[in-house]
Amino acid sequence: MEDYILIAEDDNDINQMISELLSLNGYRYVQAFSGTEALLHVKSHPPVAVILDLMLPGMAGEEVLSRIKEESPETAVIVTSAKESLDIRITLLKAGADDYLVKPFDTEELIARLGAVLRRSRRQEQAKALSGTSPGNYIRAEAETSKEKGEKRLQYKDITMYPENFSAFVGEQELFLTRREYLILKLLMENPGKVFTKNNLYESVWNEEFLGEDNAVNVHISNIRQKLAKLRPQETYIQTVWGIGFKMK
Repeated sequence: MEDYILIAEDDNDINQMISELLSLNGYRYVQAFSGTEALLHVKSHPPVAVILDLMLPGMAGEEVLSRIKEESPETAVIVTSAKESLDIRITLLKAGADDYLVKPFDTEELIARLGAVLRRSRRQEQAKALSGTSPGNYIRAEAETSKEKGEKRLQYKDITMYPENFSAFVGEQELFLTRREYLILKLLMENPGKVFTKNNLYESVWNEEFLGEDNAVNVHISNIRQKLAKLRPQETYIQTVWGIGFKMK
């Protein structure tokens, strides 16, 4: 059996929604509707990643997470739950979860986070095979390899984007963006001296006519800024040109 993503979700509608989303994005998947069923799949053929609902019938998601990591430590696990408590998130991340999404979540964000944990898993496995090479050094080596292969790379200050595999880094730290956040930042970085109006950004990224009332562009710009600030709090990357739009600073 080839690599696949395991969906462990007891809500049939959500499970089906995730499966259709994975299929549209080119992922193979297997559906499970209980913790016991999920673990049977993990034991018979470990998935590369699990999208794990925390509230599963018969077996708590926390126990399922623990047993997945015991059975297949290299399998990435994204936990999904309506629980927003910071303590719960920290506990699960310490227990081995690779990421945590609060329900209801944005489908684009799920795909972005899934891609991120898969890239991280691959890099960590490959880094282990490189004697004396840390994950940070491997990221640098991976970037150099991409450069040698002639893959397209965008650079602005210490932000590096690799559009061919939809990844981005600030220095050596990966920048996790949704698809639309990525496309907005890519457009700005491709034209660092140009001011883009909300109209420009909306029509380029959403491929729809901008009606002048949608706040989506402002929200996405704010999200990008917040994510950049977490990695480089002292740096400003995106400038607001009042009354006009946005550009790279």
